[in-house]
Amino acid sequence: MSLFTVIGAGVAGLAVAIELINSGQKVQIFEPHESPGPHNCSWWAGGMLAPLCERENAEALVQEKGTEAIAWWSQHTEVTRAGTLVVARPRDLPDLQRFAQRTEGFRQVNESEITRLEPDLHGFSAGLFYAEEGHLEPRQALHDLWQKLQALGVEFHQRSAPKGLCQVIDCTGLSARAMLPDLRGVKGEMLHIRCTDIHLKRPVRLLHPRIPLYVVPRGDGVYMIGATTIENESQNHISVRSMLELLSAAFTLNPAFGEAEILEIGTELRPAFPDNLPRVCRFGEVIYVNGLYRHGYLLAPSLARSAVELALTNRPSEFNHANIN
Repeated sequence: MSLFTVIGAGVAGLAVAIELINSGQKVQIFEPHESPGPHNCSWWAGGMLAPLCERENAEALVQEKGTEAIAWWSQHTEVTRAGTLVVARPRDLPDLQRFAQRTEGFRQVNESEITRLEPDLHGFSAGLFYAEEGHLEPRQALHDLWQKLQALGVEFHQRSAPKGLCQVIDCTGLSARAMLPDLRGVKGEMLHIRCTDIHLKRPVRLLHPRIPLYVVPRGDGVYMIGATTIENESQNHISVRSMLELLSAAFTLNPAFGEAEILEIGTELRPAFPDNLPRVCRFGEVIYVNGLYRHGYLLAPSLARSAVELALTNRPSEFNHANIN
């Protein structure tokens, strides 16, 4: 048994720690904060475990490795397996056709089938239903992993990791940019709203000419609306345009969303490499796990396994990038 040090306790760091424990290793985590919170990029995620839908604009590797996510997360937190419904306004039906051409594993649904799946959706004549997909509540998932690791004896240190440690796995996102110079921040914006008059059972994606928009049920009438993907590293505030588009998406799904309460507005910077695929790479004795982009919960389990395999056997995987010299 070796002692490994994980730096960073977002979704990547916690998943890596779980996989190290599963491999029989001892783990300590250095994280300045005492619990998960808004400081984590993964705090603001949608939590959709939707590898089939993501294939529409992502590499095949995202779908391939993302298929492992539901089974992995189901061991650690509550996962809802109700599928994903993709719809479009009548004027955007060509976008729905293109979405279908780029993905697989769906069933085409008409207006009556859409109403059966989601009685509170009206006016959509066609859609795509991905029955095998699921979603989770990201904040609960982070808390569940954190508590599980504590129960397994993992020590959390609320300070920066001292220099000279061996067996280090760095999962600090954009904070690692000094060692990963091609890492960039991609801005995401989201809303939490409450509307007790609407009852959606599953994530609904509304195809939009500019950005993918989705509404994810959180329970008790709360919904997450997200999320923009903007090549802008300013994290300060949501733009007026983005706010209008997010709210318009909800209103299009059901006008009753117009009476919803806005509970929370969030912005975050997702770490991403030029190809928008995550990497596991080694610099001396330190392994870097980074670049999850918009696929944090979907790819964290597979990425964590890749990192542990590199740490224990030095064996590369699809996520392993050339070692940094």
